[in-house]
Amino acid sequence: MRAEIAMKRIEAIPSFSKSRKKLNGLFRLLTCRDLWYRAYEKIAPNAGAMTPGADGETFDGFSPDWVEGIITKVLTGTYEPTPVRRVYIPKANGKLRALGIPTVADRLVQEVVRSILEKVYEPVFSQRSHGFRPGRSCHTALKHIKDVWTGVKWLVEVDIKGFFDNIDHDTMMNLLAKKVDDKRFLRLIHTFLTAGYLEDWQFHDSYSGTPQGGVISPLLANVYLHELDWFMYRWAKDHDRGDERAQNLAYNRIHNKVGRRRRKLEQIRETATADELKTLEEDIASLSKLQRSMPSMDPMDPLYRRYRYIRYADDFLIGVIGCKEDAMKVMAAVRDFVRTLKLEVAEEKSGVVHASKGTIFLGYEIGTYTPKRSKWIAGRTGLVHKRAPANIVYLAVPPEKARKFCISKRYGDLDTLKGAHRADLQDSSEVEIAAQYNAEFRGLAQYYALAWNVKKAFQPLQCVEQGSLLATIAHKHRSSRKTVKEQMMAPDGEWYATSYGHGTEAKRMQVWRLKHLERPNPYSASLDRAPKHNLAWGRTDLVDRLLAKECANCGTTERPVEVHHVRKLADHKKKADFVLFIRTARTRKRIPLCRDCHHDLHAGRLQDFRARMKQEVESRVQ
Repeated sequence: MRAEIAMKRIEAIPSFSKSRKKLNGLFRLLTCRDLWYRAYEKIAPNAGAMTPGADGETFDGFSPDWVEGIITKVLTGTYEPTPVRRVYIPKANGKLRALGIPTVADRLVQEVVRSILEKVYEPVFSQRSHGFRPGRSCHTALKHIKDVWTGVKWLVEVDIKGFFDNIDHDTMMNLLAKKVDDKRFLRLIHTFLTAGYLEDWQFHDSYSGTPQGGVISPLLANVYLHELDWFMYRWAKDHDRGDERAQNLAYNRIHNKVGRRRRKLEQIRETATADELKTLEEDIASLSKLQRSMPSMDPMDPLYRRYRYIRYADDFLIGVIGCKEDAMKVMAAVRDFVRTLKLEVAEEKSGVVHASKGTIFLGYEIGTYTPKRSKWIAGRTGLVHKRAPANIVYLAVPPEKARKFCISKRYGDLDTLKGAHRADLQDSSEVEIAAQYNAEFRGLAQYYALAWNVKKAFQPLQCVEQGSLLATIAHKHRSSRKTVKEQMMAPDGEWYATSYGHGTEAKRMQVWRLKHLERPNPYSASLDRAPKHNLAWGRTDLVDRLLAKECANCGTTERPVEVHHVRKLADHKKKADFVLFIRTARTRKRIPLCRDCHHDLHAGRLQDFRARMKQEVESRVQ
């Protein structure tokens, strides 16, 4: 299939999908080479590009011939995914999570399939689903709760037991078949689900689940739980009641009393004594205060009910504006529906909680509060005394978050606010030490930037973190914290690490502090997009050079060209000029080289090439 025709068909997929038509011919789209190179450009810059799978291979040495070999196997039906290499990573609760690492070939094929499936499903996914979707994140889910869930009385927590490990393969394929009418395309997806895994070099079959770590797994998880999204949509549509709450009769009685006394006050103001006027005014003030303490609408109106729902991957939360029985009813219905998907609810982690007590969702504490104070606002006839709405949703940092983070990063003692040095950073430069602390603390604070108490909650942690930074640098130089602090403190009160850079234009790295925190915009157009760097070759340039079979070193077009991937920046500390090029590029460097030059580079025989790279970077910097 010609590339132009294939790309037009791919771009037309969303419109067909929204029309509720089943799509076929998706397997033929795999002949489009542009899809494969786009897939490579998406996954190759990731840190995991140099993580070997079960076959020990990485993306180093990527070439058009290698891609053509994979495409031929896929199209002829001879492609068989390799079992993923299983490793275990620590979870926040101290337990271990199984992570599957596919081979580079499987990652590439999965990314191509994922890109097509995204075109199919993204137009029809629920607006309440925020996990692993373009333009959405944890912050967009939390912002929706903050903006829309005001008035919620009950929060329903439902935890699915081992979701990724217990996805039923038959159910998964049946759900995909609702939208995709292409047996060869579905068969290819099925091979990834049943590829098995290697643990301690022992093969194990995969009878259920999708491997966490697989490129395609997050999208398949969204397809699986898309049924739950629609179940909750239908539930809310069928069970929401009333356009607005009924009037609170007790509030109306007090309101009428206040009105009658104010009218009486106006009638007798000229004839009544001062004591009578004072008594009446005090009575009005007392009744008005009582009125402001009461809701104007009936909060327990049985004829008014609303259900809220939000999901991020397999974490979801339900809010109920109604009574506890309504919350228990929807929880039982969700439990039964989850069983139809051949999943189970973890009862010990699920339950119904009053919204005022709060719960934890996506790492935030979420609850409601009712302000006691009212405020004056401008009305048509002047200032009007208006109360804030009841049951306003708040987002907060959980009380133990700072303490757990402090322990995990080995900053020191949060109770005494005393920082401790970190021996694991002793061999790093001052700039690298400061950059490590900046990345850790800024990442934590920026994730919780939506919380109302983010600065208050992390202020003690900042004291310990900065004390740990001073202690680490002081220990490195066998100096005192006081001396290091004096060296780092600028006249303007800011903290800076030691100067770094090349030539006469040395720079100083600023130590990040809470006062630098800015409230994020969850709906920013740049959300979830990788930053662009002007110093590295553009993606199009890399692919063009690769397809043109032009070596970046010798310029030959006569030999096969491969892509050289840099493993780690630390591997090149002794190669200063080459490191300059790598570090200023800011991303994992991928360089098209002919096979001979690629071998020579790994052997350290390309001194002239390193010198040219240094000159190229310096010219771009200038």
